[in-house]
Amino acid sequence: MTLADLSADEIKALLARAIELKKAPLAMTLKAKVLAMIFEKSSTRTRVSFETAMTQLGGHAIFLSSRDSQLGRGEPLEDSAKVLSLMVDAAMIRTSKQEYLVRFARHASIPTINGLTDLSHPCQLLADLMTYFEKRGDIKGCSVAWVGDGNNVCQSYIEAAKLLDFKLTLAIPQAYRNDTEALAADNPAITFSTDPRRAVKDADLVVTDVWTSMGQERESQKRLQDFAGYQVNAELMALASAEALFMHCLPAHRGEEVSTEVLEGKHSVVWEEAGNRLHSQKALLEMLING
Repeated sequence: MTLADLSADEIKALLARAIELKKAPLAMTLKAKVLAMIFEKSSTRTRVSFETAMTQLGGHAIFLSSRDSQLGRGEPLEDSAKVLSLMVDAAMIRTSKQEYLVRFARHASIPTINGLTDLSHPCQLLADLMTYFEKRGDIKGCSVAWVGDGNNVCQSYIEAAKLLDFKLTLAIPQAYRNDTEALAADNPAITFSTDPRRAVKDADLVVTDVWTSMGQERESQKRLQDFAGYQVNAELMALASAEALFMHCLPAHRGEEVSTEVLEGKHSVVWEEAGNRLHSQKALLEMLING
């Protein structure tokens, strides 16, 4: 459901396995296994990475949306969970509401994976962490700066900081902190600021995301005004460590939350980060389906 469902040791083992699978992608460890992919919210990276992961591991993925299944025609979610549990080996759900995911998992007898909800994006964090471990080694004790909205990816970073013991500074306007302050309340290594410059100072990793997420389009103009000054650009990145990495879960709105110069620049690892969705999710699928 969230990154917190894994222990620190499980995450590190999963990342190590993901790096192995990246080197030898055709592992065939899920031969004849089937993943049901339920999409309430559209996606490029989530669908392609999970579908390719199952194929390269010898299994199969089935795409389901409200337009081509009974999920959009009134069948109770609980009933769908019970029926799918008799036919497939795992389910991945990408939805607007965490509660929808939890309800499905509660009535399913198969592993259920959060492909994104309004509160959490754990699979993205696995890819981000894998990328950092590949490039810089263990993230323990490192300094991470988040700049922008207190959204689902941000909340997963808070969970990751607790589990893997890194410092996290969150530069978020007060009105957009959502549940982040409550989530971070018991961790003194997590601090808040309204000044991106302060957050990024000497950081080993700088992360941002779009200011207007899917479903928030009506708020776009207000958000553009409220996040003015929160763009990650060359001037801001210059305050980070000389060896700092820059990450963004994509898709990016160039010229808004990040400049093209940074997105395509020497600090950016966004393309490796996107590609690592495939490998980290392979390791996750193996862990959950095979045990």
